[in-house]
Amino acid sequence: MTDTNNLRFTKTHEWVRADAHIATVGISDYAQQEIRDIVYIEMPKLGKEVAQATAAAVIESVKAAFEIYAPVSGKIVSINENAVKDFSLVHKSPYADGWLFKIEMTDPKEIGSLMDAKAYDALTASAHH
Repeated sequence: MTDTNNLRFTKTHEWVRADAHIATVGISDYAQQEIRDIVYIEMPKLGKEVAQATAAAVIESVKAAFEIYAPVSGKIVSINENAVKDFSLVHKSPYADGWLFKIEMTDPKEIGSLMDAKAYDALTASAHH
C-alpha cells in the first residue's frame, strides 16, 4: 500500500500529488476497483489546457466509460505511456506506476480545495454502505 498522506483527492476519485508546479494525477485504489477491467484509456493531448473539475481523460472498462477529471487547472505536460500500453499498472499500482497524466498547474492553491487521504477514506467508506 503506497502512502497516501501526501496525496489530495477529489470527490470523483482522482488523486493528485503536487511537486512544485507539477501535479501528477491518477485514479484512487477505490476507483480502480470500481472500474475493474480496463479496456482502453483515452489520455488528454499534451499541451491541452484543462480546468479544475473538467473531464481530462476517459477510462473505458468492460462495463462503462468513466470520465477522469482534472483535480487542478493547468496544462497537460506528460502522459503515462506505460499505463496506456499496460492497463494492469492502474489496477496494481494506482498511486505509483499507474499514474495517468501530469499537469503544470496555473493555480497551485487549488490543491487546498481537495480532500486529504483521511477525508477521502471517510467518503469512500460511506459509499460502501
